[in-house]
Amino acid sequence: MTDAFLPYGRQSIDEADIRAVVEALKGSHLTQGPSVGRFEQKLASLLDAPHVSAVSSGTAALHLAYAALGLGAGDEIITSPITFLATANAARHLGAEVSFGDVDDCGNLDPDSVEPLISPRTRGIVAVHFAGLPADMQRLRAIAERHGLWLVEDAAHALGARIGVTPVGACALSDATTFSFHPVKHITTAEGGAVSTRRVELKQKIDRLREHGIERRPAPDSEGHYGYVMQELGWNYRLSDLGAALGISQLDKLPAWLRRREQIAQRYRAGFAGLDPLLLRCTPLPQGRHSAHHLFPVLIDFARLGLTRGAVMSALKQRGIGTQVHYIPVCDQPYYSKRKSSDCPNARRFYSSELSLPMYSTLTDADVERVLAGVSEVIERRTTAVVYAKGP
Repeated sequence: MTDAFLPYGRQSIDEADIRAVVEALKGSHLTQGPSVGRFEQKLASLLDAPHVSAVSSGTAALHLAYAALGLGAGDEIITSPITFLATANAARHLGAEVSFGDVDDCGNLDPDSVEPLISPRTRGIVAVHFAGLPADMQRLRAIAERHGLWLVEDAAHALGARIGVTPVGACALSDATTFSFHPVKHITTAEGGAVSTRRVELKQKIDRLREHGIERRPAPDSEGHYGYVMQELGWNYRLSDLGAALGISQLDKLPAWLRRREQIAQRYRAGFAGLDPLLLRCTPLPQGRHSAHHLFPVLIDFARLGLTRGAVMSALKQRGIGTQVHYIPVCDQPYYSKRKSSDCPNARRFYSSELSLPMYSTLTDADVERVLAGVSEVIERRTTAVVYAKGP
């Protein structure tokens, strides 16, 4: 029997999740009901954040956070080029421009690249916690304070990550943190996202903007029965009660899932330690920053290996191992490269060597060993072939 194909990431749904959604389906509210508030409270407790707003997607979370912080036409943000397009796109949807810093060896925004980009139009910095590893928030916070800028964390990869003992999402060093609950993330609400903050006025504005700019208050003649007031132009970015019910059930399992991801990451690192580091290396883990391991990226010198990335991906696929690339630098996407040239040499180098291996909590020990063996076989066989071809 052929081993099952191992994708780079996947959701985990069990009977408890199914029961939670069925109960929501049988309830009186499919949307705008009590499950959303319960999900927000449970997530806020996990994040040690006083305020959480659940929304329809991670992109919506970014869009709402930027809008609530006042970003608009003629403004600018500085962010990482190694991220999904939504980090930048949400700013463009508000009419703001995007400047791209460069990245460090971890794939996170390099603070040294940020300060030279600050201009009179700059309003904020957006740190992306790539693969689940927190960026250098202390240094980014210092830059933001020095220049009077706000700081947002894009933690789509980082639910459960920590800086020291502080959870990412507590907003100890930022104005707001955004999350994604797409099926490939740590937990899922099918589609969904959230914004956490310590600022009550930001929470109030996000909640208003996610519902068309409406505040719920009784109309003068309603005797409390109906009414709403539209204060500003917003969007329909609500999370449904079905999604929230699924999210509540998923959060119960998150601690165990995080422990399993940590075990998998440690085994990968130990297993790859015997390979030539000039050919394959794992990204660094800076002291005091604890990854949630959404991804497991390795950096491969494809030129030295003598294989293209596509050839390596194909060879692994033949062995039942799925991989992915995270990410084509956003600054090099045609839409953005036409708007502004960006000097991001480290991001381009990082992208040229990055390959994400299977990482999700339901990977078995045998699955992990299969990935290790498959990657090692592709690397070592090709290396041996190159040495023999050259001869003494």
